[in-house]
Amino acid sequence: MNALQALHTRQSIRQYTSDPVEDRLVNDVLTAGMMAPSAGNERPWQFIVIRHRNTLKAISANHPYASAVEKAPLAILVCGDLVYDNYDGYWVQDCAAAVENMLVAAHALGLGSVWIGLYPREQRVADIRAVLTLPEHVVPMAVLPLGYPAEIRAKEERFDKTRIHYDRW
Repeated sequence: MNALQALHTRQSIRQYTSDPVEDRLVNDVLTAGMMAPSAGNERPWQFIVIRHRNTLKAISANHPYASAVEKAPLAILVCGDLVYDNYDGYWVQDCAAAVENMLVAAHALGLGSVWIGLYPREQRVADIRAVLTLPEHVVPMAVLPLGYPAEIRAKEERFDKTRIHYDRW
C-alpha cells in the first residue's frame, strides 16, 4: 500500500480479533512514530507497549471513550517527556505527529487502531499516570489500541472544498 492509499483509507478501528500482533509489526509501528518531525529534532516522546490484560482493563475503566483498549491485544501509550521539551510546549505537536504516523503505519501493515486522547484532560492524565506509575516529567498524551481489525466499514469521503481558502480568507 502506498502512502496516499494508506492516508485515504485509514479508519478508526475499535473492534479487534484476538490474534496476537507480532513484535516485528509493533516495532514497525513504533519506528514510524519515531520518524515524525519534531521541533529542533528533540523527539520528546516516550512509548509504553502494554500487553498485560489487567493494565488494558484499567486503562479502559479510567477513560469514558477507551473501551477499545480492553478489546485489543495490546496498546501503545504515547507520552511527552518534558525533559526534552526545549521548545516550550511543542511536545504536544511532536507527539501528535508521532501518533498520526503510527496510525497510518498500523493501517498500512494490516492492523487497526484508534487515537484515544488523554492530554489535556487533567483527570485522564492523572488516571493513566497512576495506572502506569509515570514520573511527573512524563505526560501521557494518547493511547492507541492495536490489533487486527474485526470490523470493516465503508470508506468515508472527507474531502470538503469549502474548507479550502487560497491566498486569504
